[in-house]
Order: sequence, then structure tokens, then C-alpha cells
Amino acid sequence: MQLARELWNSRKLLWNLSKNDFKTKYAGSYLGIIWAFIQPIVTVMVYWFVFSVGMRQGEGGAYPFVLVLISGIVPWFFFSDAWNGATTSMLEYNYLVKKVVFKISILPIVKLISAFFVHLFFVVFSMLILALNGYPPSVYMLQLVYYGFALSVLVLGMSYATCAIVVFFRDLQQIINIVLQVGVWATPIMWQMSQFSKYSWSWIFKLNPLFYIVEGYRDSLLYHNWFWEKPRLTLYYWCFTLVAFLLGATIFRRLKVHFADIL
Repeated sequence: MQLARELWNSRKLLWNLSKNDFKTKYAGSYLGIIWAFIQPIVTVMVYWFVFSVGMRQGEGGAYPFVLVLISGIVPWFFFSDAWNGATTSMLEYNYLVKKVVFKISILPIVKLISAFFVHLFFVVFSMLILALNGYPPSVYMLQLVYYGFALSVLVLGMSYATCAIVVFFRDLQQIINIVLQVGVWATPIMWQMSQFSKYSWSWIFKLNPLFYIVEGYRDSLLYHNWFWEKPRLTLYYWCFTLVAFLLGATIFRRLKVHFADIL
């Protein structure tokens, strides 16, 4: 509740910092913020070529593989970018952390909103690609708002913990990069759960909270399923997310008093 009050009272500052962060990230380069969109697009093209053309193993079932890939990788891009950025927010904005009157709790959210700008572009881009392939927008896409909010809460909760710990343990940033490298393959982005349904241990993949989000984006864009049709998975996701958020907020609150001394 204290965090919610701080966010509301600092909403104008939060918005201005987010816009500035997004603009300055690529300042000095000729293409500017265009680079924020080029890299993910190139990544999608590489994955599509390797799996669908090179290895000829990119089977999407009843749907073209490129559509299954795009609808699953869009939320992963947001998760990866937001978590990485928010984790280093205290280090990047250390000059603000040292100011006693500044509400440093908004810094991870600045990074999250900055990443969300790019995410919105790719959501629209995905809708366009699907429409060109015969899958026009439907009412199911409205629940992208729900899944986007659910993913933001998860990222924010994790970020409050990691941005606080990384101030004292800088190696955490490298550990997170490794986790993301492994996580992109442990999440059904380049593959589908149906490929592992014959194995009794396949339920382990569902313990990954990103499984719920990735499948949710596909349900919204391709499969046309509502999130309440998966009650147990939805309940598990929100239990995991709320625990992560409460734990992250607690770690952040207890460590933030030492930030200025360390930085």
C-alpha cells in the first residue's frame, strides 16, 4: 500500500523519467530508438529461419510456425528487457538514489514502462502479421491487457529483489543473463507443450510462471481461449507472483537504507 501511494504521488515524475529513459537509451546513434525494434525483429527472423527452414523442425501444429513463434516470443522480449533494465536501475540512476527526498521505489518501474513502449509496438506488429496470414483481430485479444498486467506485476516483484541485491552483489547481473539464456529454451517459445505430452514429467515446465504468460498470449492471438478456462494454472501463477512481489518488496525495503552508502 505504501508503494502504491508513492507511485500515485510520483505519477508525473514517473512518466517523464520513463519517456526520457526510452529516448536516451539509444542517444548518440544514427538510427536512435529504431534500434529498440530492429534487434527483436532480427532475432525472430533468425529463430524462424533456423527452426522452420534450416532444421525443418519448426512445426506449429494447425498454425504456421512463424505465428506460433511470434505470439510466444513477444512477451519474452518484454520480460527480458524489463527485468534486465530494472535490475540495474539503482546502479544506473545512482545520482538519484543518493538524494534523500527522491522516491527510489519508482526507478524499477521507470525501466518497466520504458520496456513497455517497445512491447506495445510488438503487440501491434504481431497483430498485423497474424492478420496478413488470415488471423484477423478478435475479441480474445482484449485479454492481452490482462496478461500484460500479470507479466508486469511478476517482473516488478522480481525486480525489487534483484535491483536491491545487485547493489551489494554485482555478479547477480551476470547470473540473470545466464538465467535468461536458459529460460528462453525452458519456456515454450520455440516449441509447444504438445511435443512433450507423452512424458510424465512434462508438468515441470508449467512451474515456470512464463509458461502461463506465453500460452496466454497465444490463447489471445491464435488459439482463442479465455484465461478463466485454465483456473488451476491461473491460481498457481497469481500465488507465485504475489509471493514474489511480497518477497521482493520486503527485500527492497530492508536494503534500500544502505544504497546511498554503497553507491
